[in-house]
Amino acid sequence: MAFKAKSAIETKAAELASAIIRIADRESAPLNIGIEQLRRGNPRLTPLAIGQVFRKQRDSLDVALAERGYTLIDYADQGPGRGMEFEIGVA
Repeated sequence: MAFKAKSAIETKAAELASAIIRIADRESAPLNIGIEQLRRGNPRLTPLAIGQVFRKQRDSLDVALAERGYTLIDYADQGPGRGMEFEIGVA
């Protein structure tokens, strides 16, 4: 099988999934994860990047979370400056 380089959006999706999983492991699911928690874990995850990754790579996020026993219950984006939040549960 030939090597296929990941696109930037795929790399960001992996970073977002990793950040969510680290927080869920540390704080025990079910929980709500806000943008500030994600940014503390990975400053490269800007609100714009998180929104784009969620819209374009939702399936890969779901797969990565499911592999660790978590599920994405809900995602709320209240607009610029108002906050984003992921609700994570146990699969």
